[in-house]
Amino acid sequence: MSIDTPAPPQAPTAGATNPALAHQRSLDPVTFEVLKNAFTTAVDLMSEQILRTCYSFVIYSRDFSSALCDGQGNTVMQGSQDIAVHVGTLHFQCKAVLEQFGSDIHPGDVFAINDPYRGGTHFNDVSFIRPIFVGEEIIAFAQNKGHWADIGGRVPGSFDVTATEHFGEGLRIPAIKVFDRGVFRYDVAALLVENTRSPDIGLGDLHAQSEATSICEREILRLVERYGKDTIVAAMAEVQDYVERIVRTRVADLPDGTWSTTDYLDADAGRGEGLVPIKVTMTISGDQVSYDLAGSAPAVASFLNCGYGTAFSAIYAGTKTFFPDIPLNSGFYRAVTADIGPEGSVVNAGWPHAVTGFCSGPYEKLMNAIFEIWSQIVPERALACCFNLEYLLVGGRDSRTKDESFFMWYDWMAGGWGGRASKDGSGATAPAFGVGLAVQPLEGQERLSPVLTTQHSIVTDSGGPGRYRGGVGVEKGGKLTDASHTVMSYCCDRARSITWGLDGGLPSIPHGVWLNKGTDQERFLGSVFSSVPVVPGDSFTRPSAGGGGYGDPLERDIQAVVDDVIDGYVSIERAAADYGVVVTAVDPEVDEYAVDHDATTALRARIRSERTGWLEQDAEALAARYRSGEVGMLDMIRRYGVIVDWGTGDLLAQSTRQFRDMLRRRAAAHWA
Repeated sequence: MSIDTPAPPQAPTAGATNPALAHQRSLDPVTFEVLKNAFTTAVDLMSEQILRTCYSFVIYSRDFSSALCDGQGNTVMQGSQDIAVHVGTLHFQCKAVLEQFGSDIHPGDVFAINDPYRGGTHFNDVSFIRPIFVGEEIIAFAQNKGHWADIGGRVPGSFDVTATEHFGEGLRIPAIKVFDRGVFRYDVAALLVENTRSPDIGLGDLHAQSEATSICEREILRLVERYGKDTIVAAMAEVQDYVERIVRTRVADLPDGTWSTTDYLDADAGRGEGLVPIKVTMTISGDQVSYDLAGSAPAVASFLNCGYGTAFSAIYAGTKTFFPDIPLNSGFYRAVTADIGPEGSVVNAGWPHAVTGFCSGPYEKLMNAIFEIWSQIVPERALACCFNLEYLLVGGRDSRTKDESFFMWYDWMAGGWGGRASKDGSGATAPAFGVGLAVQPLEGQERLSPVLTTQHSIVTDSGGPGRYRGGVGVEKGGKLTDASHTVMSYCCDRARSITWGLDGGLPSIPHGVWLNKGTDQERFLGSVFSSVPVVPGDSFTRPSAGGGGYGDPLERDIQAVVDDVIDGYVSIERAAADYGVVVTAVDPEVDEYAVDHDATTALRARIRSERTGWLEQDAEALAARYRSGEVGMLDMIRRYGVIVDWGTGDLLAQSTRQFRDMLRRRAAAHWA
């Protein structure tokens, strides 16, 4: 097998089970329950150690995960606050170590790996893996994965949107030893960190992550001392079997069938204008769930591609959202399998396609498509589309320091989740990509980087309208201060494939960054760009989307609309346009508003009679009205389903056709 083109692992065969399921369980219920929870504690202690010793502000904001794997590399337990994107990838990298080193694994070894072509996520996510020995036998592996703010490459932060191959994205690390039989490999560590823009921070994180694995090792060996090796090894197998049994039991109670849906990326730079399809088909047969991603587009000419590990991760994370109480380990992966198709697609790009932007690209599209499918099967847990993960990176030289050292202002935002079957979506919260992510403290960012935060507030009207409104997004603004040689990059999506509603609900708002908004130098930079030069005094702002609405917005309770107006979630204008509720401000200072019920009844009747026709109006004429200021952005999206370049107003004809088809299927088809 070539080093450069490793073959992806075979997906588990549908119905395959651990051989341990074929014989009687050996542990009594009490011992099993104690050890199951002890494994979780061991992993969480590893995470707490990282949190207290890491150097990177990104990792400190919880962009990391931990896991305990058995001696074969199968996941026994992940942490209780791990971010979703690492779900389903940690065992791949553990198995890559086993495959690459075979018998050359010894007590005291610690391996580093970040290779997305060996089951990793992207190059910034660096894993450290420690074998746990009892005598001469490996009984387990302790592993953690943390996002390094920079891993080299062409642009600060290593997020190069224009990359089509991985060579410009940063350092690719196959499995290597950073500790060899307990001896620290200074040469190897130097090779890693000196290829980053912040070697001191990289070295600090390397030690923090490596040493954290020893905490998990200590806890597992403590359990071995108390219960014996054979009991601990048996418990690791039985915990996986336990999860598999629960999943299969739950699935067996659901109807058999096949469901399909499609979500989209905004565009493929190599193929011109038009949304890029990501197709998901799911089948339930007996107690087995299987996915098929056939029909998804070819790999795109940017870094918005998935490697195989992240495609599996999205499938597992999306599915587990509907089974929130079940622990996560390899037993789950046996009951839920997937065919991600041959290499070369946007969901299985393969070497050497660029994949760093998978997180804002196919990953959450797969998750949201899976949410839509499961919403049909388990309607009481239905969930509309959630906002898209986004990263804004500003990097250059910090003029506040003597040597003008490199700085990386690396930021992500909260946003809105989709409306649900019986309540509004969660607002201003972490993305589906990583629900454990914390919003980075503004004070910490300002201390570490020459970027001043100028705004951080709720975005009115960002929640998708519905019987149950989508959660709201936020807007964050910044200003570059004492810096030089600085560029800005942005990794996002859904400026065109805008966060959609479900079962009659309407979309949210587009993502995108504005530079120097409200000045003569105003520019809309869009939702994906790299290496835009910025100078001291430049300001920037961007909103995160809210979630899509669930259910017909004309069926929303009138008082709920008024409450949204009071809270600043919905404007008086959009209360009428989106919900058909006519609200008048009596005394806003004391939250006093009045509803004209007769006018509301008449307006809702008019919207019901006209709204399907709005989706048939001439798109080019509407684009011209948008450019003239006659029609606003939200009416273009929610009323007419027309997608334009939001900076120039130029019509995107193919994207509009696809977006209107989505609106007809997800919204108009469900209107009474």
